[in-house]
Amino acid sequence: MRKQIRSMDESRDWIAGVAVNLAKRLWPLALLVLWANTSYADAAPAASAYPAMAPVAHYMMDEAAEIALARTAAPASVSDEAEILVLGAHGYKTAVKGTNGFVCYVGRSWENDIDNAQFWNPKQRAPECDNAVAARSVLPYYLQRTQWVLSGVSRVEMIKRTKAEIATRQIKAPDVGAMCFMLSKDGYLAAAGGPWHPHVMFYGPPGPGSEWGADLPGSPVFSSPSDLMPFTVYFVPVRKWSNGTLAVYGIHH
Repeated sequence: MRKQIRSMDESRDWIAGVAVNLAKRLWPLALLVLWANTSYADAAPAASAYPAMAPVAHYMMDEAAEIALARTAAPASVSDEAEILVLGAHGYKTAVKGTNGFVCYVGRSWENDIDNAQFWNPKQRAPECDNAVAARSVLPYYLQRTQWVLSGVSRVEMIKRTKAEIATRQIKAPDVGAMCFMLSKDGYLAAAGGPWHPHVMFYGPPGPGSEWGADLPGSPVFSSPSDLMPFTVYFVPVRKWSNGTLAVYGIHH
């Protein structure tokens, strides 16, 4: 019982430490996330280090390596039974059938907002694992965009198509309960220049992050609203990577 109480106290201390220190240590990274969601105009996106798509081969991976990387998005207890998608010449395809409703895949740079300077960065490899709700109400839009990318649709045209589909409600706010694991230590998020931190994402309708207590002093929750897609993403950093190792936040509890 004493050990249990001590363990609970340590966990409570760690959570308190996160609340106090995340704003200081992670806020610059959160700003990168928020910076990625700038206003959309009908004009061409601003110039960047990646002004155009690289050769398609630069975005591809060996299939076995991609399956392995996709599984690192979530704990093995989730990803071992998840459906695994891999990128092919015309879009994502199912490489492994799942049984638990989760869908894991490695996101590429065009998962960023369309006017993001990193949109064509061929380095990005973002292991993600959506639950069943996100897989049916969020993931299809990314899969569609991937097909646009691989068929040569311009970013300006993607913006026009997306706006049209929002207007006709072909693209809608996520269903309640949509979430995603991003716990891979092996991924590369372009804005962070590495895996950032292990975190869980929750998808909600458009609205101020403060409704979820996000972006407030001492809060470990960050939000990323989109000026184009009809949803807000909430990021909750967690303590461990999917392989069980502790993430380094500069907090010693």
